[in-house]
Amino acid sequence: MPRARALVLPLVLATTALLVAGCGASEVVPEASAAPAGEGSTTYPLTIENCGREVTVDAPPSRVVSLDQDSTEILLSLGLQDRMVGTASWTDPVLDTLADANAVVPRLSDNAPSYEVVLGSDPDFVTASFGRHFAQGGVATRDRFAETGIASYLSPTDCDGDVSFNAGGTRTTPLTIDVLYGEIRDLARVFDVADRGEALVASLKERAAAATDGIDFEGHTVAFWFADTKTPYVAGGYSNAALLASTTNMTNAFADQSDDWPAVGWESMVAADPDVLVLGDLQRDRFPGDRLDDKIAFLESDPLTSTMTAVKEKHYIALHGAELNPSIRFVDALDKLRAWWDANGSTL
Repeated sequence: MPRARALVLPLVLATTALLVAGCGASEVVPEASAAPAGEGSTTYPLTIENCGREVTVDAPPSRVVSLDQDSTEILLSLGLQDRMVGTASWTDPVLDTLADANAVVPRLSDNAPSYEVVLGSDPDFVTASFGRHFAQGGVATRDRFAETGIASYLSPTDCDGDVSFNAGGTRTTPLTIDVLYGEIRDLARVFDVADRGEALVASLKERAAAATDGIDFEGHTVAFWFADTKTPYVAGGYSNAALLASTTNMTNAFADQSDDWPAVGWESMVAADPDVLVLGDLQRDRFPGDRLDDKIAFLESDPLTSTMTAVKEKHYIALHGAELNPSIRFVDALDKLRAWWDANGSTL
């Protein structure tokens, strides 16, 4: 195919209510769901708007590199593993239902790869979930990719208007699940599998509705601890984790923070004294306390943190990193919140 040149991707940012909109799909959309020619097929060249840029592709990309697990799992769920030539930046094992598809795709790096490594896979399209990969000091800027004829796409969940907040911007409005659905539809159009994208969105919505039917944490406070025992990174009020809280009627203890994962002191966490702690169970071993067992051991042995209500009551809910970040796994997170509520809600 002709090399795609960098222009942009339009994204539909609807504002549908979460309880009827939301949810993560963990299954590959069958090949049969792809749109037959003439029925929802993409017309090329296709230009779409994406985080303040225009991206134009002249044909479906055939050699894509995804720089984050969240983006990777969307592509795999759309059945595009035969067009993927590399993945990178993982926090957790791939979803079980995507393991076979993922096994045929080369892993360039567990963390962020170098620009040279990405180029070595000869991609014609590069996707990322977080703008830091496209920032100075990251893998490479989008302009640099464009200079070599490689189109790029950044998840709109990482953008506030035209600016990536993971690349120095600031989120000014709460994330909505419709932004994730927009990402799925964008990528499905780019790769000429629009019907697969609609099937994936419909599956996510159905699962989200089932997970949230009747769940109500009744305003109990929650803190989401992603990583780091020294200075904990917790969920701010505009993040995907905050979306999980509002969807299940929990009160985010750090709702006044605009960053997705601001670093706070333990004194602030103890002062907030949440009823429930959602703990990131990360398999990457990048920060102290990435893994669930290490987090719990720290909380229960430290003289300060052990005084918190959630610690004394052992009100812990474990979520993978990919479930805490904006991704199709938000529905898996809702399933786990629902399971915990059904088993333990009466103790709050």
